[in-house]
Amino acid sequence: AAEVADREEVDIRFHTVIYNVTDEMKKAMTGLLEPTLKEAKLGTAEVRQVFKAPKIGTIAGCMVLDGRIIRSGDAQARLLRDGKVIWTGKIASLKRFKDDVAEVTKGFECGIGLANFNEQKVGDVIEAFSVEKVAGTL
Repeated sequence: AAEVADREEVDIRFHTVIYNVTDEMKKAMTGLLEPTLKEAKLGTAEVRQVFKAPKIGTIAGCMVLDGRIIRSGDAQARLLRDGKVIWTGKIASLKRFKDDVAEVTKGFECGIGLANFNEQKVGDVIEAFSVEKVAGTL
């Protein structure tokens, strides 16, 4: 039997307690599951004014309404107009006055440039979010 198992590449394991078998099977099956993607909202900002910059594109002058807007890492953003998603992608630039910053928190104004998008309008909402991989469970 051991020769057939080796030839067919079957893993044989021996246990004296049934609970050890079920625990080991759960661990093996959990490793086969695809991780699920979970979105975590970081913050929202409202577009209050729109600026056209010659070499940069359109910059949205915003007020951060809640949470924080982040440019770096795995953070992403989406632009909502009348409750509908118009654009999703990365924040290309984030500024406080003339300074580049990594994040802006609730209650502060900032300038947001969106990557490959120049159609921002006053009243649009920009949401910052991150996507995390969560290991599957049985």
